Amino acid sequence: MSNPLYRNILIFSFLFYGMVSKAYGQIEPQYTQYMYNIGSFNPAYVGSVETAEIAALYRAQWIDIPGAPQTARIGLNIPLANEKHGLGFNAVNDQLGPTSQTFVDIAYSFQVNVSDDTKLAFGIDAGGSILDVDFTKGNFENPNEPLLNGNTLNKFYPTVGAGTFLYAENWYLGLSVPNFLTSVINDEEVQAFVNDQVQFNFIGGYVFDISDGLKFKPAFLVNYLEGAPVNINLSTNFLISDVVTIGASYRIDNAVSGLAGFQISDGLFLGYSYDYNTNGLGEFNSGSHEAILKFYLGKGGGKQRKTKEKRNEKGKPKQIDSPRFF
Repeated sequence: MSNPLYRNILIFSFLFYGMVSKAYGQIEPQYTQYMYNIGSFNPAYVGSVETAEIAALYRAQWIDIPGAPQTARIGLNIPLANEKHGLGFNAVNDQLGPTSQTFVDIAYSFQVNVSDDTKLAFGIDAGGSILDVDFTKGNFENPNEPLLNGNTLNKFYPTVGAGTFLYAENWYLGLSVPNFLTSVINDEEVQAFVNDQVQFNFIGGYVFDISDGLKFKPAFLVNYLEGAPVNINLSTNFLISDVVTIGASYRIDNAVSGLAGFQISDGLFLGYSYDYNTNGLGEFNSGSHEAILKFYLGKGGGKQRKTKEKRNEKGKPKQIDSPRFF
């Protein structure tokens, strides 16, 4: 198993099999810290935050494997003053072997009150992706494949997505589609790299107040793409003293992960995760690393403030601040 030639053949076969055959291609970037990154795949989320926020994320997947995926994302969520509308922006670069995709979109959301403490948001985003392929990089099992005749490929295709997000102070559920236009791409070169099926994302989470200084949040993310295995992510996080977050995640039949986060200040949060593959690929890599940095703008900062009633020393009610935790 340690033979370098055998290792490289297996790795490149795994990485590029889906590319030239259009089978089970990953058309959307994968995140372990999806619970802090909802705006990247659900436009309805962008108006649900209490203050404007900027998120920067970097993911290096399958360390030690040449050409393994790398993802960088910058996102902006802006709730408007009337608390009904929101705007968002996403820029994501996703690299896999000789391919690089850059996604850029602008999102809009509108939300209504379902009850006194529950809101339902609808969102839409529009933009496009630039697909860049350099066929001089990597080794291919079938070098005479017609698709590989050119040295480079640089193509643009449009994207339009939508989502819904139902939430209260301590729970949320969301459904989104990142791109409805996959089936109408008429460029044969692009079709060879982009799966023509629509992907669905389901997300949810609940926050349990265990004590004044401890919160517990289980969460899930399910990605469904027709013709591909369902991708199921399960996670648990503990928030300690509104400052430190620790948790774990499991991607079924794929990886286990450890997560940690630190609220550096009211306006700055740093999160980190490490994945270890539980499938056969784990033998050939040193895991995956992901880091996220969130900047919260405006009054209240990163604490996503809500108010609770609590008695002071004289028995009179007072208001305190606590994080919403999503």
